[in-house]
Amino acid sequence: MLVEEPIPANSVIPSRALQQHLFHLLQICKTLKNISQIHTQILINGFSQKNYILVKLLSFYIASGNLQHAQNVFKNIKNPSVTVWNQIIRGHARSESPQKSVILFNQMRVAKVEPNGFTYSFLLSGCARSGLLREGEQVHGRVLVTGYCSNVFVQTNLVNLYAMAGAHSGVGYARRVFDDMGDRNVVCWNSMLAGYMRCGNVDEARRVFDEMMERNVISWTTMIAGYARNGKGRQALNMFDEMRRARVELDQVALVAALSACAELGDLRLGRWIHSYIRERLSGENRSLLVSLYNALIHMYASCGVIEEAYEVFRWMPHRSKVSWTTMISAFAKQGYGQEALAIFQLMQSMGTEEARPDEITFIEVLSACSHAGLVDEGRQFFIDMIHSWGIKPRMEHYGCVVDLLSRAGLLDEAHDLIENMPMKPDVAIWGALLGGCRIHKNAELASRVAPKLVAELDPDQAAGYLMLLANAYATAKRWQDVATVKQKMVEMGVKKPAGRSWVQINGVVHDFVAGDTTHKHASSISEMLGKISRQVKCVSNSPDTWNDNIFSC
Repeated sequence: MLVEEPIPANSVIPSRALQQHLFHLLQICKTLKNISQIHTQILINGFSQKNYILVKLLSFYIASGNLQHAQNVFKNIKNPSVTVWNQIIRGHARSESPQKSVILFNQMRVAKVEPNGFTYSFLLSGCARSGLLREGEQVHGRVLVTGYCSNVFVQTNLVNLYAMAGAHSGVGYARRVFDDMGDRNVVCWNSMLAGYMRCGNVDEARRVFDEMMERNVISWTTMIAGYARNGKGRQALNMFDEMRRARVELDQVALVAALSACAELGDLRLGRWIHSYIRERLSGENRSLLVSLYNALIHMYASCGVIEEAYEVFRWMPHRSKVSWTTMISAFAKQGYGQEALAIFQLMQSMGTEEARPDEITFIEVLSACSHAGLVDEGRQFFIDMIHSWGIKPRMEHYGCVVDLLSRAGLLDEAHDLIENMPMKPDVAIWGALLGGCRIHKNAELASRVAPKLVAELDPDQAAGYLMLLANAYATAKRWQDVATVKQKMVEMGVKKPAGRSWVQINGVVHDFVAGDTTHKHASSISEMLGKISRQVKCVSNSPDTWNDNIFSC
């Protein structure tokens, strides 16, 4: 029996009044238990074909995530009205299978029910979410024919459809619709922002952002995340600071993007501030935190070299995804803790859950850990297990890790044989890994055999690093004529080695250094200190008991 405004047992209520009473209960209903009771009364009293009541019933089921219940109700309606069709199309458009909204629309047309603006709006949303650009374009054509092209909701979803299609052409179409709109809401502005960021046009995205009369948290988050994804970490953090100064509530997606930029720039100070904010503001309010937020914290701490804090975040995560495990493995591997990375991997396998099932990305990180730690036997075995135990087909990156592992260990012939027997054509990174091993182990003969294959595949934009690696391999073997030939090749291709770059954070300030740059205000002091360190390193390298001597004792 309903707690709120129950229907008396054996009541004698006129049909119209009972319908209105049930409609009223549907409007104020808040729980699934109560909606089930109301639904039962609708069936008992013969109102299962009353469209205006069923619209409310469908709306509740869809809003509460019970799309299957809504579908069961819908399939028993003999003559659904356009409003009923709209509800079920909306439900599927927002579901995990938005493409079904197109199927329903086609069924609606067969039933000769005339769509309205809401129909097209929900349908375009489904096409955008499922990447059905061609179907969306066909809907756009029907919108133009039927006269709904000035409907603000339809226009907004058209902008979103084309913006989500990506590439400059898609954003160009989105912009045309956007420019034709008389009334623009914040949703369509955000769609344009996301579209420009998706195709890498951050400058145009910034212009759109600056033109916005109204911004919401999604506007700010789109900019921060877009900058971070496009490798513009400093702009991302500047935007994050602007967002804070504007007193916009920091949502979890914005925090994830900011942490990503902190990881890229090594900004540990801001990263720790964000972690503190999460503990005090979000965890303190008992909000459910995104797993991706924990993952971003792990990545940030690891990238800043604070592996202990990264591991503490991992340890205390209430839930872990596959990405969580992989991120922690990667964190240990990149900091040189190969054994710890493999220990996490072994623990991951022992969990036996889908969330802890290794995937192809996990194995890339595991093989990388083996490579950096020199764990040759373990790396070979993991590669075999990946194929035969986990059923994962090796990608180029997996072969690259194994080639790198074998090359670093001096097993150059084995690495070369693996490359020759790969099921796909090796890329320059594969040949580069082998070449790196040739340099380390002074195998100029193999380097000479590898060089033609490497040079033939090189793109001018990426040639400098690999050609310098080849030159260094020759230099290690004192083959100076070959060194000169490689450098001449670089001149002919018009490439040169990019300047080395590094940065360090001191007292909250990030200092950026580029090789050969003398513009830093402390350049002379930095150069003097580097000279001292170089001399001390030479002293240590000449000491018979290097690691027992004090490095500054010379």
